[in-house]
Amino acid sequence: MKAKTILFTLFIFICYQANAQVSGCTDPLSRNFNPNATVNDGSCTYTSASVSPVSTVVLPNAINETSGLLLWDASLYTHNDNTDTNLYSINSLTGALENTLAVTGTSNQDWEDIDQDANYLYIAETGNNLSGNRSNLRILRVDKAGLLGGNPNVNSINFTYSNQTDFTTTANNRTDFDCEAIIVGTDSIYLFTKQWVSHKTSVYSLPKTPGTYVAQLHETYNVGGLITGATYMQDKKLVALCGYSATLQPFIYLLYDFTGNNFFSGNKRKLSLSLGFHQIEGIATNNGVDYYLSNEHFQQFVVNTPQKLHAINLGDYLGAYLQNVAGLTGTTLKEAGIIIFPNPAFSTLTIQCPQTIVGKQYTIIDMTGRLVQGGVLLNVTNTLDISALTPGIYTVVISGFETDGYKLIKK
Repeated sequence: MKAKTILFTLFIFICYQANAQVSGCTDPLSRNFNPNATVNDGSCTYTSASVSPVSTVVLPNAINETSGLLLWDASLYTHNDNTDTNLYSINSLTGALENTLAVTGTSNQDWEDIDQDANYLYIAETGNNLSGNRSNLRILRVDKAGLLGGNPNVNSINFTYSNQTDFTTTANNRTDFDCEAIIVGTDSIYLFTKQWVSHKTSVYSLPKTPGTYVAQLHETYNVGGLITGATYMQDKKLVALCGYSATLQPFIYLLYDFTGNNFFSGNKRKLSLSLGFHQIEGIATNNGVDYYLSNEHFQQFVVNTPQKLHAINLGDYLGAYLQNVAGLTGTTLKEAGIIIFPNPAFSTLTIQCPQTIVGKQYTIIDMTGRLVQGGVLLNVTNTLDISALTPGIYTVVISGFETDGYKLIKK
């Protein structure tokens, strides 16, 4: 039998001085990864991919219109988008209700999403799909301590859109000024609209203090679907949006490695969810890899999809980025003292490294961007069994250098 060949062509990321920076696609998972690029210009393109839930459970009827999700401390919270003014803590494994927090002193015309900072919850009273002309859009700011004590202090952040000048009634589900997704930053709240006709989303910003404001338009991007929820890891420069197509095919839209608050300036990757006819509404994470998503009850004609909670893992798509997100200075292969051989390889691959590298993580990624193998460098000489890999070209990522000041990505 003819032996198979696996080729590892080595490129080294080196962080150059500012006058030697090279713009390009910096994501090794992309189809157009440029190993010489030091500045991400947002040009990365990706192969289509679909993600299946790790687990799925049916939620109680009390939250059949689950619309937002929030991981607050160790608990997972959701809310309905009808007249219900409660927040519900649900068991992330079974979906069972564990606690109810009453947001007293306010109302729920159309609560669509929820986010937080250290002291407050922010509830998006921003649903506007029926006629597109609401003049009472607002974000509710709820103090956490008061909510837990049964006496919440609720204030309103009222707003209009900077580019909405026509408040003529529209037909149902025809407006660009519906919003079901918000994220909270250091000083501002960012809204991602649900544009029913164009299937784009626009990003607006608001101050996060009570008052009346005009939400400022930042950018509009074609996401090819209806955005219904968002979650944000500001320190990781990562936003995950959820939504669905006109035929209720749900997806996650990942935005990462962006500049400042220009969320669409970095990597943009759309992942389909292997769930048919699911009106996904809420998304939450606390580590950027493990996510929860919820869908509300949908019944039409012969389709009857109950409200559910789904758990998914995106380690194959975000694991390497999150490990290297610190933006560290670089080193060469020789300076790191790492030797990878043979190249090309057959059934085994050896990584030799100094003692200081022992304990670091390695991953092997194929040309479609899929993580196919990974682990920890346990010794100064590590022989990896790669016999299960199909012939091709692979990228080796050695990470975990956050305290050492460099990172290595080899292709």
